[in-house]
Amino acid sequence: MAAHFGRLRKGAASTAVAAAAVAALSASQAPGVATDSLGRQASGAQPSADASSSGQGGGDGAATGNSPYYTDLPPLKSPNPSPSSTIGTPVSVGEAEAGIPATVLDAYKRAESSLREAKPGCNLPWQLLAAIGKVESGQARGGRVDANGTTYSPILGPKLDGNGFALIADTDHGAFDGDSAYDRAVGPMQFIPSTWAWAGRDGNGDGKKDPNNVYDAALAAGHYLCRSDRDLSVQAQMNAAILSYNNSTAYLNTVLSWLEYYRKGTHEVPDGTGTLPSHSSGDTSPSPSGAGPSPSAPSTPGSKPSGTPKPGNGGSTGPGTGPTAPATPSTPPPTPTETVDHLEDAGSGKLTATAGQDFGTKVAVRTETKAGKAVAKVRVRFLIVGDTDSTFAGGESVATVVTDSKGTATAPALAAGEKTGTFTVRATVVGRTLSGLDYAATVTARQADALTRTGDTELTCVPGGEFAGQVQLKATYKGAAAGKVAATATLVKSADDATVNDKGPYFKDADGKTVRTLTDLTTAADGTLQLPKLYADDTTGTFLLRITTTGGATLTVELTVAPAAPATPSDPATPSSSATPSTPSTPSAPSSSATPSGSATP
Repeated sequence: MAAHFGRLRKGAASTAVAAAAVAALSASQAPGVATDSLGRQASGAQPSADASSSGQGGGDGAATGNSPYYTDLPPLKSPNPSPSSTIGTPVSVGEAEAGIPATVLDAYKRAESSLREAKPGCNLPWQLLAAIGKVESGQARGGRVDANGTTYSPILGPKLDGNGFALIADTDHGAFDGDSAYDRAVGPMQFIPSTWAWAGRDGNGDGKKDPNNVYDAALAAGHYLCRSDRDLSVQAQMNAAILSYNNSTAYLNTVLSWLEYYRKGTHEVPDGTGTLPSHSSGDTSPSPSGAGPSPSAPSTPGSKPSGTPKPGNGGSTGPGTGPTAPATPSTPPPTPTETVDHLEDAGSGKLTATAGQDFGTKVAVRTETKAGKAVAKVRVRFLIVGDTDSTFAGGESVATVVTDSKGTATAPALAAGEKTGTFTVRATVVGRTLSGLDYAATVTARQADALTRTGDTELTCVPGGEFAGQVQLKATYKGAAAGKVAATATLVKSADDATVNDKGPYFKDADGKTVRTLTDLTTAADGTLQLPKLYADDTTGTFLLRITTTGGATLTVELTVAPAAPATPSDPATPSSSATPSTPSTPSAPSSSATPSGSATP
C-alpha cells in the first residue's frame, strides 16, 4: 500500500495486541459485525467470494491485490462535529483524527454525489470512502495533493512478488506503478494496475483516469464497491463490498471502525496537514518516517526461521548421535487455479444484438489442465473491451465467475447499448498469466420494416410559399413500434431516379439555407417521426419526398406545387320586380306615311 509514516517496530506480541484491539473496537463500534466471546467474527463478514486469498496470483481478485494496509484504529472518544476554534486551545487526539484534508474530503463527497445519480440503489456513504482512504493511504498521505487532486509523488505498495504478499506479475508494463516485473498497489485508494485497467474512472473531468488522482481514485472505488447491484445500506452487502476490496476480516473490522468514527463527525483541514497513521499490516521492522513499505514481509523479529533446530526437541545432539536434520517443510498441493493450463470455449454462440436489446447468447468458457481435464472452483474474469456502451447485466463492464463442477464459467447476459459496431468480450483466468479467449460481439442498428403516414393533410403549396402541413410518419418492425430508428428524408427527381432534386420543394437548415436531404433523423420511442416544415421555390409540378430507415422501410410522399386557382366570378344579382322591364307591346302596322315611296298601293 502507500508509504508508511513513522512506523513502529512490532513483534509478535504487539501484533497480537493490535489484532485483539481491532476485534474489541469493532465489536463496540462497527455495526452489524457479530463477534464471539473471544472477539472473533461470528457472522456477516466472511471473506468475499469474488476476492481471492493471499498467495500466488491470489491478490488479483481484490482491488488492492490484498496489499498491506494501515492498522491504526480511531480514538475511542467520538469526535466532535468541528474542532476547537479557540486560539491557543490544544486540539485533542479525537479532533485531529476526525480532520480530513479539504481536497480529499471533496473527492469523497463528489464521488458519493456521482454514485447517487449513477447507481442510486447502492446507497454509498462518502464516509465509507473516507474509511478506506484512511486505511489504504492515510488520506493520501495526510492530503499531500495538488489543487487538481493528484498526489505530489506516487503512493506505491510493495511489489507483489509472492514474498510475503500475493504473486501478481506485471500487467501494465510499469505504466502506473513503475515496476515492469511485478504489480504494486497505486495511489490514494491503492488499486493494483490490473484492476484499475477496468475499474478506473475520470472523477475530475480532465479526460484522464489516473490512480494517483484522489478524485479519479475515489470515484473508481465507489463504483468498485457498488458492483453486482449491491445495496450498501444492507450491512451484509457492505461487508462483502469491503472484503472484495481487501479480503481480510481484520481489514473489514478496521474499515468499519473508521466508518463509524467518521459518521459521528468530521471536519475539513488544510491539505497536507492530515494526521498520518503509524502502523501497517505489513510492518515488521522499523523504517524512517515517510518511508515506503518494505518490499517483502520478513519473519517477525524474535521468531525462529523455519527448519531451525530447537534445543530439547531434536535440535541438540545426544550422546553417540549426530545432529538431527531439520524437517523439510512439506510442499502444499497446488490450488485449482495453479493447475489451469488453458481456457477452452464451452459452446458460446454468435454474439449479435440490436441496439438497446439483450444478446441472445452468452459467453461460456471452460478451464482445463494441460491434459484437458476440467478444473472447478477457478475464478474467470470476463471483460468488455472496445468503444462500446454495451454492458453485462447490472451495468458493469467486468464480471468474475467461479467455474462449476464441470469447469465451466458462463458470463452474465450482455445488454447492447446504443453504439453500433463490434467490441470484444475477453475471458481470462484470475491469478494466472495465461492467454485469454476473445469473443467478437456486434451491435446492429435498430430497424424498421414498414413506414406509414399518420396524417391525411393534402401536401400542396403555391410557388414561393410554405406547405400548410408537415409530413408525419410511424415506423414499425414486425408490427411493433420501431423506436430510435435512424431515418433519411430526400426530395428525389422521380420514382426511378433517387438523385436529389435541385428544384421544387425544400427544407431549411438552422441558417435558413435550402436543404433537400435530411440525415440523422430518428424515430421517437413510439416509432413516430415528424419532418420539419417544407417550402417551395417558383417551380410548379408534382414532386416526390422519399423517407427510408435502417432495415429497409421506405415511404414515398407526393408534394404538389401549383399556382393559386383564379377566383370564380359570382352570378349577377337577379333584378327586383320593380326593375323588371315591361313586355313590349306589339308594334302597330306602319302608317301610310311610313310606306316607302314608289311602292304600289295594294
